[in-house]
Amino acid sequence: MKRQPLALRMRPTHISEIIGQEHLVGEGKLIHRMVKANMLASMILFGPPGTGKTSTAVAIAKTAGLQVRLLNAVTHKKKDMEIVVEEAKLSGQIVLILDEVHRLDKAKQDFLLPHLETNLITLIGCTTSNPYHSINPAIRSRCHLFELHSLEPKHVKEALLRAIEDDTRGLGKMNIELSEDALEHFSTSSNGDLRAALNGLELAAMSTPANDDDIIQINLEAAEECMQKKSFSHDKDGDAHYDVLSAFQKSIRGSDVNASLHYLARLIEAGDLDSIARRMLVIAYEDIGLANPQAGPRTLAAVQSAERLGFPEARIPLAVAIVELALSPKSNSAYKALDSALSDVRSGKSGDIPLHLKDSHYKGAKELGRGVEYKYPHNYDGGWVSQQYLPDRIKSKKYYQPKDTGKFESAMKQVYEKILRELND
Repeated sequence: MKRQPLALRMRPTHISEIIGQEHLVGEGKLIHRMVKANMLASMILFGPPGTGKTSTAVAIAKTAGLQVRLLNAVTHKKKDMEIVVEEAKLSGQIVLILDEVHRLDKAKQDFLLPHLETNLITLIGCTTSNPYHSINPAIRSRCHLFELHSLEPKHVKEALLRAIEDDTRGLGKMNIELSEDALEHFSTSSNGDLRAALNGLELAAMSTPANDDDIIQINLEAAEECMQKKSFSHDKDGDAHYDVLSAFQKSIRGSDVNASLHYLARLIEAGDLDSIARRMLVIAYEDIGLANPQAGPRTLAAVQSAERLGFPEARIPLAVAIVELALSPKSNSAYKALDSALSDVRSGKSGDIPLHLKDSHYKGAKELGRGVEYKYPHNYDGGWVSQQYLPDRIKSKKYYQPKDTGKFESAMKQVYEKILRELND
């Protein structure tokens, strides 16, 4: 019989063995309290790949002393779930661990719901997707939601050392010596994916010949070969992608150029030039706006250059634009002013256009009073004359609230405030 992979063998069998999720299973935390009180409830575990969702689910069920059945929402059929329910009716409560729970179809959902209600089945669903986006509300409302965090390098190191020392499930019988720099590489290049780190370690152990003293010495070179380029995980259609885009825009808005470049690098590594381009253009106008009006055209030029160049050279104009966007003064006054005007229009706060502004380019307009009292600004000193433009109903409305962020908008603010003073005199 073929031996199971190391990552599978090293799955925790008790919540005390779970690494890096202390906020859920630590002493006094909710899952720990559930298990201790023998009151395990249905739950959804969600988080990035390799954080140990299924392993955590198995450990929770085993610690609670309950029977476990492991199914996949995609590959297993409703009939498989019916078998689990029949088992539970005969032998008592069963924990159903359901991988890819976000892919559960309606027929399977409808079947499971009444058994979750009676607690005959305790569901532990596992998914990389955000449950608020992907899980049917009927299922979600019957489950606690717990987010698993990406593992830090220190957590991955702990798991790797445990695997090397474990004689029963791990590699303890192989007499392995792992160099510090190799351990560091496994723990950092896995990007928090413990499964990838354990797979890399196992490959290194199995492919490295023992020396004359029967010791398997795993050095940095072996670690690099076995991990290859497991340094970044990014699904362009997944929830994490939108989290990166959100962090990207918020870092630029917050003028943190280093964070802005970091998130740009993640998006570049994912190869998602379309999302980068769209987000950069909206940032130039939404967050920079009138504080640096040339940021918009220059960003567009950088985006067009990047699209023409393609990766890897596309990163060069993108970097230039991102540094400018991050370090530009910020103003959202223009689009906020328009949003305020749109709000009035959509809520019926408009009114009749003043007669002197109405179209007068047709026969009979003068007799109707159209355009008769209109004052042509170019006929006055400074190209401005005081007259009413807004409808009577909202004639005193002020949508635009200028900011002192950058020379351009500061100059416009002075003009704007001068006009307001003239109107009020």
